[in-house]
Amino acid sequence: MNFDNLTKKSIEALSKSIISAMPKSSFTTAEKANRYMLTGDEKFSGEAGEFFTCGFAKSVLTPDDAASGKYFIAGYDSNNPATGVLDDMFARAVYIDDNTGRGGVVMCSIDAVGISRKDINDIRKAVIESKKIPSLKSISVAATHSHSAVDTQGLWGEKIYKCGRNEAFMEKLKARTAQAIIAAYENRKDGKMFYAVKETEDMQFDCRTPIAYDKNLTRIRFEAFDKSEEIHIINFASHAELLGSKTKNISADFPAYMIKEIEEKNANSNAVFFNGAIGGMISAKEIKKVYRNEIDCEAYTKEFGKTLGEIANALENETELEPLINVKSAPIEVAASNFVLILARLLNVLNNDILRFGKRSEAYISSEVGYLELGKGRIGAFLVPGELFPELWNGEFLPSWESANAKKANYKVLKEMCSCEHQFVVGLCNDELGYIVPDNDFLLHKKTPYIENANDILGRSHYEETNSTGPETARKILTEMNNLIDSAK
Repeated sequence: MNFDNLTKKSIEALSKSIISAMPKSSFTTAEKANRYMLTGDEKFSGEAGEFFTCGFAKSVLTPDDAASGKYFIAGYDSNNPATGVLDDMFARAVYIDDNTGRGGVVMCSIDAVGISRKDINDIRKAVIESKKIPSLKSISVAATHSHSAVDTQGLWGEKIYKCGRNEAFMEKLKARTAQAIIAAYENRKDGKMFYAVKETEDMQFDCRTPIAYDKNLTRIRFEAFDKSEEIHIINFASHAELLGSKTKNISADFPAYMIKEIEEKNANSNAVFFNGAIGGMISAKEIKKVYRNEIDCEAYTKEFGKTLGEIANALENETELEPLINVKSAPIEVAASNFVLILARLLNVLNNDILRFGKRSEAYISSEVGYLELGKGRIGAFLVPGELFPELWNGEFLPSWESANAKKANYKVLKEMCSCEHQFVVGLCNDELGYIVPDNDFLLHKKTPYIENANDILGRSHYEETNSTGPETARKILTEMNNLIDSAK
């Protein structure tokens, strides 16, 4: 890391002192943190079932008194209480079973900037203890990363040291999400599943070099045998931040209008959106104008979402998926190098499960990675607990002479771990660890690391590092993902 030893030692000392001062009640055990994580298939199978069984359900999450000023909008500046609603926040859940007798899988999307694994485990607990879904082998919950939804993490409160989460709202969110998951199972029907992909043009913008993002929009479509229902699962990579920092209205941002377009143009259809690898950071084409408030942000949000919906609706040359779903998850412990996040946890601004092993001055965030396959070698989806820099997926790293640390990246990237026809990342899945940055381009401010942005010798801003858990996170996630996939084969 490119800052002097004195500063590094000072920050390490500050982090250790904060961790050492934290009461025992601030920490949990790995056993408690992982109690409700379903690990999926021990070994992946190649034997398909006769057909897919799928179900969909959704729950409105928007608080009834949304305009009261009790709820902070998350994603931009702190202390921005909501005064209205543009469109609703939803939890959208899909239940999938391949009828091989190995159990079903839940994939759920929540319109929020991010959800901690602790909250996701509360949702899992409610579903599992309801005993309403037999033989369930996996529950994954991902945030859409809307920057206009109610604060679900705590970082956007009235003051930097005050939690912005409304706990009554969070309890309802978790209960309603669990209800949507259970209802998705109850709504299940038998049918076929297909996938199609299109590379989009002039839809995205990469705010930081290298310019190396996933341009694909992927649609996985379930069609019931009786033609009574379709479920559209969409994956696309873009920050949902198009309403801009001036908005006072709760909204799911562009995904709401993408889903609206899909559902209105396809009879008896429901749609759900999962964001992709958006670190670096990947946003919409006109995002600079949004940042500068130079355009009508509400109109742009609706237009961008509608266009993505039109692209999804126009997809052709679908490939039918064999009735086979394999999934596996594993817990990981991520070193908490960012002392600001640890301080936020000490102040109960954040609620992540954190662990302490041996030395009282070292803390780790309890998280997880997952991997899912659909069909026989067709679809591979990496379930990543944060905002992954796309080069950690596709290998298109900066050369050493352009990287902040003048080093070559040395990773086995996600694409090299999978031989499926088509692959994508499901970001902010089962946790939100912030930006996941390659270590060769990870740069902190020399005097105030994790507080101020560093600028490298090429003048590039390293904002994303201030919102990361630390330089070790990327390697930890990729190493554990590789181990997970190897163990399943």
